[in-house]
Parts: sequence; C-alpha cells; structure tokens
Amino acid sequence: MQLYAGIDLHSTSNHLGVINDNDRRIFRKKLVNDPVVILEALEPFHQHLKGVVVESTFNWYWLVDALMDQGYQLHLANPSAIRKYEGLKHSDDKHDAFWLAHLLRLGILPEGYIYPKAQRPVRDLLRKRGHLVRLRTSLILSLQGIIQRNTGLRVNVNQVKKVTTDEVLPLLAGQEDLEFSGRVSKESIDFLSCKIRQIENSVQKKVKLKQAFKYLPSICGVGKILSLTIMLETGPIKRFARVGNYVSYCRKVPTQWTSVGKRKGKGNKKNGNRYLAWAFSEAAEFARRYDPDARGYFNRKASRTNRMVAHSALAHKLARAAYFVMRDMVPFDAAKLFAK
Repeated sequence: MQLYAGIDLHSTSNHLGVINDNDRRIFRKKLVNDPVVILEALEPFHQHLKGVVVESTFNWYWLVDALMDQGYQLHLANPSAIRKYEGLKHSDDKHDAFWLAHLLRLGILPEGYIYPKAQRPVRDLLRKRGHLVRLRTSLILSLQGIIQRNTGLRVNVNQVKKVTTDEVLPLLAGQEDLEFSGRVSKESIDFLSCKIRQIENSVQKKVKLKQAFKYLPSICGVGKILSLTIMLETGPIKRFARVGNYVSYCRKVPTQWTSVGKRKGKGNKKNGNRYLAWAFSEAAEFARRYDPDARGYFNRKASRTNRMVAHSALAHKLARAAYFVMRDMVPFDAAKLFAK
C-alpha cells in the first residue's frame, strides 16, 4: 500500500492529510507548527509514504528541513501554479491538505525547487541586499523631490549618493523642517549604502562563481553582485529544459492563457522568481546606460513602442542570453544578441 501526505502550512499551525493509492482519506489533523509534533503524527505512516507535499509558503524552510532529515521524500508545491486548478480546489484548509496529496498521487503536482539548505543563508543575504537597495532608491527619490520642489535644482542619483550631509543642508537653509527632513534622508541613504557594501564584501568572500556560471559577468549590465545573484537564484541550469522555461521563471514573458487560439485571460504574474526578475531588470538598466549595443537596441525598440516596453524587451533578451551562457558555458556574444 502506498500513501501520500499533504501539509497545508500556515504561520502558527498546519493541516496534515494522508490518503492511500485509492484516494481514500485515512488521516486528518490540525497541528501546531512544531517539527516534533508533526513527525510524531507522520511516524505511523512513514514506511508506506511515497511522498509528503508541503506548500511553498513564506515559512517552509524549517518544516521541509526537519522532514528531509528524517528521510521523508519531500515535494514543494508551487501554490501559484496550483491556481490553474482552482475550479477543483476546496477553500477549506483541511481539504487543501488532501488536495495537495491528491495532486501528488496523480503525478500532476506543480513543484518548486527545494534549494539546498547550506546555500540558503548566503542567497537570502543577497536578497536582503536587494531589499536595502530598494529602500535606498526610495530615499534618494524622496530627497531629490525635496530639493527640486524647494530650490528648483535637479540632482541625479549619483550626485545624491556622493554629496555629504553638510552639502545638502545649505540647499534647504532657513527652513528648519526641510533641513531636518533632508538630514534624515541623507543620513539614512549613507547608512544603507554602508550596509549594502558590507553585505557585498561578506558575500564575495564566501561565494565564488561556479564553473557553469563563470561567464555571467561577460553579459552587458551584469557585474559581480548580479552574477552571484543570478547564480544563487537560478540553481542548476539543467532544471530548465528550454530557454523559454528559464525566461518564464525570470518573469520576463507575458502571462496569458489561450484556448483554440483565443485569449482566455491573463495568467499569474507572480509565477516565477521575483529576485531574478529584479536582477535582469537591473542588468537591463545598466546595459542601457553603459553598453552601446544594448543602448542601440533599446532606442530602436523605444522608437517603435515606448521606453517601458523597450526596457522589458531588453531584460527579456538578457535573460535569454544568460540561459545560453550558463547552459553552454560560453562567453556572451553581443553581436549575436543584438543583431539587427
């Protein structure tokens, strides 16, 4: 007899459901989020369990690690992809657990990648860097707005980063509240810049590009940190059978459903890796600014559409290029990518 288990995981509790190979429900229980409690509940079925499905929620690490350490065959369900079956899926949590097990039994479970435990901390550290970069960008834009609204002066991003607090305050002199706002903004920007550099230095000391990823820095717009981000977020490139699979995972293709050649609505934009989406968007911006071939492609595309579409198209091209650079372990070829 073969058994299949599904765990619908929440922030403080979870629902465990076990079915047999005839789809008969043989166990159901709500449990607290304690690995000891969950392992005790699963132990009577361990010998016959073909697999355990855990939904890929924000807090799955601890549970998946605990079950894998005890020898369970783990499957990480991709909840975004499961939405395609929502006409069949029950909204009740205890039924969701059985539904996960049911999908596994039928062999149609949309699965996510279980990233190796040892590599997760440094990957998450780079994710924290990305978070700080976005916070810094919002503060820079805020300070730019304060200065321009009140003085008429326009300062670019690099100028905001380079000037000192003492250079900013005279621009807002005589206006106590504006001076205070400017000081807080500039000091916060400098603090975040310091922490971003610390993270970058720490990551570069701990992680080097693996052989399959060594040519990533040859791609226009992709530096050392973006190369490490792409490597750590991608994982083994062989898990993507085609370039289209990879670009879709990077969220660089339109999402829509079609039937008999007719559009049936938009797909789920959250399907895929948002950190890779960000990485290739950053790469596209750097490439547009500093690489003549990329800038030429961007300008041609923008002249026919608009700048937003052109930016997305450039990011899409860079993601495709990265796939072949990683898969074939070859340097980036700008002439081939941007051929007119």
